[in-house]
Amino acid sequence: MLSYHLFVNQISDTDLIDSVIAGDQSAFGALVKRHQRYVFTLALKFVKRREDAEEIAQDSFVKAYKSLATFQKQSKFTTWLYGIVYHTSMTFLRKKNIEKVSIDDDENFLQIENKDAGFNADKAEKKSRTEYVQMAIKMLLPDDALIISLFYQNEQSLEEIAAITGYETNTAKVKLHRARLRLKDKLDLLLKEEVKDLIH
Repeated sequence: MLSYHLFVNQISDTDLIDSVIAGDQSAFGALVKRHQRYVFTLALKFVKRREDAEEIAQDSFVKAYKSLATFQKQSKFTTWLYGIVYHTSMTFLRKKNIEKVSIDDDENFLQIENKDAGFNADKAEKKSRTEYVQMAIKMLLPDDALIISLFYQNEQSLEEIAAITGYETNTAKVKLHRARLRLKDKLDLLLKEEVKDLIH
């Protein structure tokens, strides 16, 4: 059994997809197992509640299975799959009448800063940098949280983010830049509160 799992882990997404299309249902199960954690995490950026994220993740995999034959192998499977998660999440939010605040597409902010979030980690005596970033991401609007997670945590390129969300690449640059500014604001706020707690 162990050797079988090792073998499956060595198979590429593309080969697994070919196996599914050829009629091997277990191959899709391997795809789900490989990507389910991040699909769930991505959905959770939008809806916050675990039950809703689980529903979105399940719906996304069902849609992926039904549309697998349409997957264009020029792009990565994850880019295609995360696009399904994004659109499934948007549909879910509309159905639930959850207000979604759009981000202003200001074309003046095309310059992307370096990947350092720019906060003073020395102040965070009781929490690690990663913990603070995760806390700050949870405070962001869904669109901001998504684009930050795709770019920094999943290392998707701007072109891949554009493919996932349906944005133009320049628009993705704008949104990433503005999401980073909002993330920095949240981090600054968290660190100020931490300093207050340490003082009192």
